[in-house]
Amino acid sequence: MTGRNQQGSEPTGLAMFARYAFPPNERGYCGPDDQGFALRNAATTTPGDVANLAQSFSGAWPYLEFIADETGNRDPLDASVVEAYWLGVGVIDEVDLSVNGAALFGRLGPQAGWTLDHLDGAIDAGALPHHGFHVFEVYPWAGLLSTGRPKPLRILDQCRIRWGRVVSVDSDMVVVRSRPLTWDGDTLGLGSPRLESVRLEEGGLSLRIIPKPGEWVALHWDWLCDRLPPRHLNALRRSTRRQLEITSRRFG
Repeated sequence: MTGRNQQGSEPTGLAMFARYAFPPNERGYCGPDDQGFALRNAATTTPGDVANLAQSFSGAWPYLEFIADETGNRDPLDASVVEAYWLGVGVIDEVDLSVNGAALFGRLGPQAGWTLDHLDGAIDAGALPHHGFHVFEVYPWAGLLSTGRPKPLRILDQCRIRWGRVVSVDSDMVVVRSRPLTWDGDTLGLGSPRLESVRLEEGGLSLRIIPKPGEWVALHWDWLCDRLPPRHLNALRRSTRRQLEITSRRFG
């Protein structure tokens, strides 16, 4: 998969989308049935091919189109739109769900298959339409936290885009120090840093990122997706904390 090279140049919007979309697609959760084959080989596909594949991600694509429309961008796969969706950075602050959110929710409702009535409270609290919003407000798992079962919390933690700092690098695995999602029965938060292992490569499939110890990186499910420059790291931290506060209000 193409994108940020080993020297740290900025990835294209297509490559950035592919890196963050690949981990859930590899698990069969969303996207095309080929489990990201064309996305993983974005270097040899045309932009049109990748764009067509991106449209099959029924969770992400409506947001990309919505953010592009709301910010005057004609391309849903422009880097500014893609980073806004996955990381809550940049132009996402220009989007007001209270104004045109119905256009987005009209697409998400039939796909979700459950009521989205609680979104009014999230909008009133200042929610922004990024991936964290989709994970904690549109997916049903936050609503299942009250069952006391570990699975909802585990899925929410893995499905959100999270950050970590590289401790060590093996040939196909990386050990990072990251903060896990916590739930005390009333409030979602972030726990103390702990070590976790994430993948760089498996079965000959690689996202072509070679991080170094000490670097901050983005994690999605059990894959390392990209390096996080300060602007992206700060935005991801901010958007995550903001969303956790908004979601926790549902249980207060």
